[in-house]
Amino acid sequence: MQQVEDRLLRELSIGEDFLVDKVTHLARAGGKRFRPMFALLASEFGAKPLSDNVIKAAVVVEITHLATLYHDDVMDEATMRRGVPSANSRWDNSVAILAGDILLAHASRLMSQLGMETVAHFAETFGELVTGQMRETVGARGGDPVDHYMKVIREKTAVLIASAGFLGSMHAEATPEHVDALKKFGAAVGMIFQIVDDIIDIFSETAESGKTPGTDLREGVFTLPVLYAMREQTEVGAQLREILTGPIEDDDTVNRALDLLARSGGRSEALADVHRYMDIANAELDRLPDNSVKDALRNLAIFTVQRVG
Repeated sequence: MQQVEDRLLRELSIGEDFLVDKVTHLARAGGKRFRPMFALLASEFGAKPLSDNVIKAAVVVEITHLATLYHDDVMDEATMRRGVPSANSRWDNSVAILAGDILLAHASRLMSQLGMETVAHFAETFGELVTGQMRETVGARGGDPVDHYMKVIREKTAVLIASAGFLGSMHAEATPEHVDALKKFGAAVGMIFQIVDDIIDIFSETAESGKTPGTDLREGVFTLPVLYAMREQTEVGAQLREILTGPIEDDDTVNRALDLLARSGGRSEALADVHRYMDIANAELDRLPDNSVKDALRNLAIFTVQRVG
């Protein structure tokens, strides 16, 4: 991980000074580095774990993730990211968009050193990321809101975690079966992570999660537990459909919505989906040889689920 961190900052320090301070802004602010960590772990199933190409692949995934954060913050009009002012807040939207673009240029330069298969994989992955963002922007357009939500998080969140598993294991020369298993495990964990985050946003206490419950509701974002609750043919469902028509600005309405959601079946239905993806994650792990890394990945998936309390 230290090699990844050093390579990340080295790559992002290439270019003019007025570029470097912008593109290193979020990288220096920290972050979990979950995706590169998963890429490194996935490489342990290959003949060349933690090789230089694996390190490069891990950095490519993290740079791509950083680029999406710059662009997301512009679209969401965010003011903070990772405990520091977002790039669009510190500078402006144009600078934030261009910083995200130059990050993609850095990722592309590294990918060119990893070969055509990596470039082709990235083209597909980035296409899915943009499709997910566009899908979220245009909305369900009369389709099933739950199906729309699932597609959005698969494309916006799960696909890049899947990519980390794919690239880390492929560049370690793992077998095609093991590369496929790690890619699909990553996709399942990505789905779990996002759904659990959305459950926490609605049902956790601030003291436990560090988050203010109902943040998504205030922004007019209706996540999986909310969508399940809203489609209930009950009095609770009817009241939620009446008050949840867009962003909520007053605390009383937010608290009323949270109370209704607590009385609904939204949480249990969303948790059922979490456990369904957990079954998929475990099935993919079962395709891998037994070792301490496999145990660690299984525990990682379990911990992700346990975050809901």
